[in-house]
Amino acid sequence: MSIQVGDRIPSVTLKHLTEGGMQEISTDEIFKGKKVVLFAVPGAFTPTCSAKHLPGFVEHADEFKAKGVDTIVCMAVNDPFVMQAWGKSNNVGDKLLMLPDGNGALTRELGLEMDGTAYNLGLRSQRFALVAEDGVVKSLQIEKPGAFEVSSADYILKQI
Repeated sequence: MSIQVGDRIPSVTLKHLTEGGMQEISTDEIFKGKKVVLFAVPGAFTPTCSAKHLPGFVEHADEFKAKGVDTIVCMAVNDPFVMQAWGKSNNVGDKLLMLPDGNGALTRELGLEMDGTAYNLGLRSQRFALVAEDGVVKSLQIEKPGAFEVSSADYILKQI
C-alpha cells in the first residue's frame, strides 16, 4: 500500500553527490521542520522527465519558494552520478535537490515503485508529486501509467 495524505515520510538514508563528494542524506534531514515538494520520475534523461517534468519545477522554483516551500526535491531510482549529470544538463543549480534513490529504498518505503522491466528499466518509481510539512504528507498526486498531468509543477503550484 502506498503512502497516504496524513502519513509521515519514512526515515531513509540515501547518498548523493555534493561539491564535497558523496554524502549521506536522510529524509529526516530533508523534511524535518520544512515545507517540501518531492516529485519523482521514472528515470533521469527519459523523454517526459527531461522535456517536461524536471524543467517545470526548475522554471517555477521561485514561485514555489514564494508560497513557502523550503525545498524542492527531484527523486529518481538512478545512481548519484546520473542524477548529478542530469541536474547539470538541466541547469538546476541550487533550485532543486537532485535526490538519487539508487537502490529504490525510499521508493519502496513509500509504496510507489513500478516494474519497468518491460522497458528494460527494472524497478523504478512511479511518477508522482507530494507536498509535506514537517515530514507529514499534506498532498499526494500519483500519475496513471504513461500520464503526466497531476504531478506537474503547474498542477502542484495550484495545490499549495
